[in-house]
Amino acid sequence: MATEPAEVTLELQPERRVDVIDVSARVETQEPGFFETYEKSLFCSYHTTAGYFEQSFVNRLGHNPEAVEAFVGSFTKLFPADAGYRHDQMHLRDELSEEQKEVEPRNADSHLTFIGCGLENCVTYLNRPHHPVYFVELDGTNGVERRRRRTSVLGFNRDEVVDRFSLEIPVSSHPIDSINLWDPAFGLYDRLHELVRVHGMDRGRIDISLHPSERHTGLTVNEYETLLMRHDLVEVLHNPIRFMAQKGRNMLRDPRAIPEKAKDYAKYDLVRVVNEFIDAMGLSESLIERIIDKFLQVPASRFLRMKRGISLMVNAGDSAVPGRIISGTYQSPILVQWRKAERGARTVEVSYTRFE
Repeated sequence: MATEPAEVTLELQPERRVDVIDVSARVETQEPGFFETYEKSLFCSYHTTAGYFEQSFVNRLGHNPEAVEAFVGSFTKLFPADAGYRHDQMHLRDELSEEQKEVEPRNADSHLTFIGCGLENCVTYLNRPHHPVYFVELDGTNGVERRRRRTSVLGFNRDEVVDRFSLEIPVSSHPIDSINLWDPAFGLYDRLHELVRVHGMDRGRIDISLHPSERHTGLTVNEYETLLMRHDLVEVLHNPIRFMAQKGRNMLRDPRAIPEKAKDYAKYDLVRVVNEFIDAMGLSESLIERIIDKFLQVPASRFLRMKRGISLMVNAGDSAVPGRIISGTYQSPILVQWRKAERGARTVEVSYTRFE
């Protein structure tokens, strides 16, 4: 008899602000034999500063948590905390009440690290019993308090694509721009849910990917907050090492020289970041020049690990009605471009996969 897909939801509490947590071990504790019963699993994070890397990338890191942390660390140093981000200037956050401004985490660096290093909200893994699967947390503490996180794991044995279609997303004439795909003007959110109902999907996945012809653009799932998307992310796309240069501790030795020396200091610090990553990974030193060259080239296509596709979980839980798209409170799919679109629009492809 076929085994129906099953879900495990975990409550996590990070030990520190940046933490790498083995989720598979906790799933096995809660549901022994889960990864032997199911051939595949969809891992889903409900947070905009915590997620998963693709399985192929973690394989390249040897499933080593220290290597994962070192890789993430290279981006946390490029986007250091308290580096003058507009998102963290609470007096500018008109959408927050005065009470919210007092407790809202100043975490623009965590959002930019999530986007920049290629973390994802949803990933599908081929199950490998006894292989770790890491939930990567970038903002696990707020002051002295440890934050609480949720993640769901949906196990399944068979999947079937039940629908595909293409969609044109209008973009502005600005070369650097970000578009919230949940904007009601696009009607995408309602359309996706309607097709879930039409196909009677109770458990599955929706994949949104860029058309192969699209260039100089990427997709992510994150918080679409105006200051973060329209200012801080734009600064990164213009100059990837700007915030590291702004925060570089070497500048304090000669404040008057900051405008002239900022980039030199950032390059120096960047070499240190890359060297630390090389050491942690045990890689050949011949890679150093290539990696530094990649980081110092301003075009975002040479810098950000932004994805060409994102996934969304569909789940009905224990109810008898069709599933719904599962997402966290602040999660939105976002299209980012760093060069003007020739046609004033970007083409994305959507596919529906039912788990059985």
